[in-house]
Amino acid sequence: MATVTASTPRALPTGLLRHRAVHKLLLIALAAAVLVPLANARWASGSWPGALTVDLTSPLSKASDWIIDNRDSHPLFLYFFGYVSNAVVISVRAVYLVLLGAGWAGVTAFGALVAWRVAGVRLAVGTTAAFLACGLLGMWVPTMQTLALMVVAVLASVVVGVLLGLAAGLSRRMDKILRPVLDTMQVMPAYAYLLPVVLVFGMGVPAAVLATVVYAAPPMARLTALGLQGADKEVLEAVESLGTTARQRLLTARIPLARKELLLGLNQTIMMALSMAVIASVIGAAGLGDRVYQALASVDVGAALAAGIPIVLLAVVLDRVTGAAGDGIERPGRAGWAYALAAAVAVAVVGRLVGRLDWPDTWTLNIAEPVNRAVDWMTNHLYSGVPLIGGTADWAAHFTTWVLDPVRDGLQGLPWWSVLLIVATLAWLIGTWRTALTAVLAMAAIGVLGVWTSALDTLSQVLAAVAVTLVLGFATAVAAARSDRVERLLRSVLDVFQTMPQFVYLIPVVALFGVGRAPAAAAAVVYALPAVVRITTQGLRQVDPAAMESSRSLGATSWQQLRQVQLPLARPALLLAVNQGVVLVLAVVVIGGLVGGGALGYDTVFGLAQGDLATGLVAGAAIVCLGLMLDRVTQPTERRTGKGA
Repeated sequence: MATVTASTPRALPTGLLRHRAVHKLLLIALAAAVLVPLANARWASGSWPGALTVDLTSPLSKASDWIIDNRDSHPLFLYFFGYVSNAVVISVRAVYLVLLGAGWAGVTAFGALVAWRVAGVRLAVGTTAAFLACGLLGMWVPTMQTLALMVVAVLASVVVGVLLGLAAGLSRRMDKILRPVLDTMQVMPAYAYLLPVVLVFGMGVPAAVLATVVYAAPPMARLTALGLQGADKEVLEAVESLGTTARQRLLTARIPLARKELLLGLNQTIMMALSMAVIASVIGAAGLGDRVYQALASVDVGAALAAGIPIVLLAVVLDRVTGAAGDGIERPGRAGWAYALAAAVAVAVVGRLVGRLDWPDTWTLNIAEPVNRAVDWMTNHLYSGVPLIGGTADWAAHFTTWVLDPVRDGLQGLPWWSVLLIVATLAWLIGTWRTALTAVLAMAAIGVLGVWTSALDTLSQVLAAVAVTLVLGFATAVAAARSDRVERLLRSVLDVFQTMPQFVYLIPVVALFGVGRAPAAAAAVVYALPAVVRITTQGLRQVDPAAMESSRSLGATSWQQLRQVQLPLARPALLLAVNQGVVLVLAVVVIGGLVGGGALGYDTVFGLAQGDLATGLVAGAAIVCLGLMLDRVTQPTERRTGKGA
């Protein structure tokens, strides 16, 4: 009797869960039994039926032609977009002239002193070394161009993000309205923003800055809203009891209580803005990104690396400084900041007096030549000359032949209705019927747009890259979670990889694997791996120590503890790791269109390069739908009592 009583609490929830899953599967099977024969009889099987597609080429081409014809004469462009464009150009130019006027010594001193006041001496030394390295690589002027673009774009992104975050954080209705908008902005890959912005503003700095703002504002908005909504209610009630107005409560309580989230939002906005500022080089933004893009176009890995290293250094420095500000490591007073600013100004003045504003040409190192020689050696020896195991070209070819091609052919060989059925089943099993409906509608929209085959090609690359990412990521995370030494060794490596913009990952991939779908998938794996490792490691380490100790006292081995205790208890973190891995992989697989990835990525790049709004915008919309579907399928939805499933 005791045995039955002890086992019932464990068996009952499992039975209920199985019953719910079986119930869902039966309903899906019933719906399929009714709808599939009707769909098959009306539109046949195979690929998406042409009768269910909508050709947007004509209206989008007309819209593109109208914008181009009226861009220089219509009042909307002259008196609104024109003023916005001029304001952006003037702002970026002003910041750039200030940076050039301060000289390399003044900019380096200012950055080092800010890092010192925020995070201490170690980061100040690292910041100084980073700026000096930019000069030594001969990239001082492009670095200042990128930094000027970054300053203006980040300030605009923060303003827009804070305003949207305030609206969402103070009003539940606005939160519901803005949530799908921010979801779409966050899922949409960076390239999809570029084409419509270029049509309105033309090639150049204004289009680059505004595309960056659209891309970088959502994290600021989300974290601002999160901070306002999560403010301590007791503190707010206490402040309200003092007779304060809503504005006073906002300024004296809500915003100060949300300080950590606001600074985290600033950190994320800076990282995304830097990533987008590099990608925006495709539409004429000067700076480091333009150097990387030109070098990649000519497959000059040495020149690309010379421009890519400063991008990584900038990203690491900005990440560390804003992260330290969010952690509150230092609390500098006004006097300390005044002294630091005065010291930076003094260094800039001295540099101007001695005529040392520009970085001396004799203080540069040419790393392009030795890097290209190393690349040539790798091409000759690693690319195809490794005995027994083959070279990187062989690996890429095998991955394409044995993984990418079968997955793509399998997906494209499925009847269109079966793909929708699989999506509905997966989404409903881990979420609610609303989740399944959203995922199915997103996938169906891809077919309606007429890019069903290309989308399945992109999906095959995403699935293959995600599988590799999860295998490597989970294995690495388990090792890091079970060993402090391994975690310490991985921390700096993951930090560097996580702060690198997406564009930079293409440099070593092109050198090792050439061009094609496999290199695009490899770049996506490297980009998504740090997030998967971090989230999984944190989830495994946060498992209740009491549960671990209890299993250890029962004689469980390390493998049994991992399989029966840690992994089940860390399930939310594992699912989040899968979700983030999918979203990040999709972002880079699309950029992989630059290195032969093909499919929707190629359509987006082609549309941008040719100014073809129909091709580029349709591909971008399909990417958004694909990202939305993958997000819904991989992220469980919380169920409310009496609702949902």
